[in-house]
Amino acid sequence: MTKLLVGLGNPGQKYSNTRHNVGFMVVDKLANIWNLSWKMDKKSQTLKTLKVTKDSENILLAKPQTFMNESGKTIRKLVNNLYVIHDDLDIKLGNYKIQFGKGPKDHKGLISIYDKLGSRDFWHVRVGVDNRALDNRISGEEYVLQDFTQKELEVISQVIDKIVRELYGSFLPS
Repeated sequence: MTKLLVGLGNPGQKYSNTRHNVGFMVVDKLANIWNLSWKMDKKSQTLKTLKVTKDSENILLAKPQTFMNESGKTIRKLVNNLYVIHDDLDIKLGNYKIQFGKGPKDHKGLISIYDKLGSRDFWHVRVGVDNRALDNRISGEEYVLQDFTQKELEVISQVIDKIVRELYGSFLPS
């Protein structure tokens, strides 16, 4: 059996530290822990790497190289046992949820996936990124494309560690 973990984000250095790329950050952490390197799959327009594990379970990590709002095109080609890791403005920075079939109210990357798969029936790893001030709330679209502050990066790093342990604690080196 192969388990697919797709981190959503936007390709390119310009977006590497934006809130929208927290999905990329999680799968990068797993690839780093397992000492895996990314390889481009031109057919699916995806950077991917495979971790072969015990008991015949494989874990495929993927980072679509289409932009966020076109993620569904790529993921449709990769679907098996799907976990999509994404930013969520409905959840405060420092928190996350792992839920089957439930994502945020409005997330264009997920809407693209729902449309292309014809289903919401996959695991959502919802990483909270909302840290906007109540008295000065900029639009969500503008906010998610901004870089994390240094303090926020410290918080998100701890959250990523928790997610990685929850998803694959038994596969991590001791």
